[in-house]
Amino acid sequence: MQSQLANLFYENSLKTPNKEAIWCDGQSKTYKEMADYVSQYSNLLLKLGVKYGDHIAIPMNNSIESVALFFSAADLGVCLVPLNPTLPLEAIKSAMKFGDMKHLIARKAFYNECQKNGGLDVPGIKICLDNDYPDTVPFSCINEMPTTRPVVNNINGDESLILTMTSGSTGNPKPIDISQKNKIDRAMAHIRVYNISKDDRILAATPLYHSLAERLVILPLILGATSILLPRFTPQIWLNCAKEQKTTFTIAVSAQLAQILEVLKQDDSIVIDSFRCIVSSSALLEEKVKYELIDKLKCEFHEMYGTSETSTITNICFQKSPDKQKSVGLPFDEASIKILKEDAEANFDIECNVGEVGEIACKTSLLCKGYYHQEEMMKMQMKDGYFRTGDLGYLDEDGYLYFSGRKKEIIITGAVNVYPHDIDVVLERLPEIKECAAFSYPDDRLGEVVAVALVPNEDAEINIRSVKTYCARNLADFQQPHKFFVVDQLPKNTMGKLQRMNVYNYVQSLGLDKE
Repeated sequence: MQSQLANLFYENSLKTPNKEAIWCDGQSKTYKEMADYVSQYSNLLLKLGVKYGDHIAIPMNNSIESVALFFSAADLGVCLVPLNPTLPLEAIKSAMKFGDMKHLIARKAFYNECQKNGGLDVPGIKICLDNDYPDTVPFSCINEMPTTRPVVNNINGDESLILTMTSGSTGNPKPIDISQKNKIDRAMAHIRVYNISKDDRILAATPLYHSLAERLVILPLILGATSILLPRFTPQIWLNCAKEQKTTFTIAVSAQLAQILEVLKQDDSIVIDSFRCIVSSSALLEEKVKYELIDKLKCEFHEMYGTSETSTITNICFQKSPDKQKSVGLPFDEASIKILKEDAEANFDIECNVGEVGEIACKTSLLCKGYYHQEEMMKMQMKDGYFRTGDLGYLDEDGYLYFSGRKKEIIITGAVNVYPHDIDVVLERLPEIKECAAFSYPDDRLGEVVAVALVPNEDAEINIRSVKTYCARNLADFQQPHKFFVVDQLPKNTMGKLQRMNVYNYVQSLGLDKE
């Protein structure tokens, strides 16, 4: 049989050929035009010798051709390995090795950068998406390809479609293996939970090398909706796009939403009224940001929790659960949750009591295939069908999940566990603090103590003496910060997510005096 994922897309091209399928950076394609384009892409790859099961590396940019490649890969039974094009060459080489990548599709700038740094060995074909480049095939050859969908009959849905690269404990890449069927199941779960329909215009504003954007472009095209893809993110570009394209649904990372709110607060004339539902993901949204966004955007506002391995685990709609505002919600129908005691490795069956913090473990039908060629690592994460997330949290009496941070981020001071997220939440209530990060700081007597890095709001000054007094009144004795650092920004990844484990080194690199 042919790819079910691709079939769903092609069926929509027959049902609604003239409907807008995708818009990106001022260009758009109807379902018929997109289907022809996907077929041409597939025929090009076949002509160049790409075979069933091959892995293709692609330093992914947000574009219509990148989206078309997802469906071509599904139709041919090949696997894509999206990469952040700004990674250092050594990281790219490592990813290609651990992802077993045979072919490469990239832009001229990427090839130039590789060449300047010693080159990149690619055993298979190389395609250059823009302009000619030595020893590569120009992507413009796609225009010569037939628009007839090629027939590939040995697809069963278990084929790897995406390898999502994350870092393992050794620093080596840990490729999360996601099958075609898994992508479909994840999309269908989100369609159900958020009541997404063919009438929705779905905005993707994160890089396509991240699983969130992949979901937000695959989901609408297998449903028959319209995908709106931003080539890059700034809060102003997001707002302009949402208004002009009348977007109705999106999942955005919390850091983006915080930036969007700042623009909305500065300009009362901006009115965005097309959204039906917005979901915050990636990291917890500050409470004050959450409330203000609900007021400004006037639509259903959700928050989700999950991992790349499990997909989304829980969801909450804040308007429908006003008494659970600090929660990340109830599990999807596909998932169940256990909270495990600290010594769960010795006795996995010991679960935490209601309200007791432990490691979040999840059993879900949306779980990935595993870590590619790292079966033992995946086994270490599993027990009795539950995936150990490495995150900390607790369940309340109604089964709602509360997130407390990453297990490896716990601060152990004087043999007492301190959860840095709990400190962040309290300090970020101060009007002069834009954001903060509690982190571990070495101490000769206690082993480590609590430190905080504080980012002031614009035109605000942070008085450390006042902050200390506030902490004394609002935090428990064992939570009290011993060190305070005022910084311009916090270390974050490309998705705007706090890298708490890097805060200590960041503060040290600035040469700040210890308070």
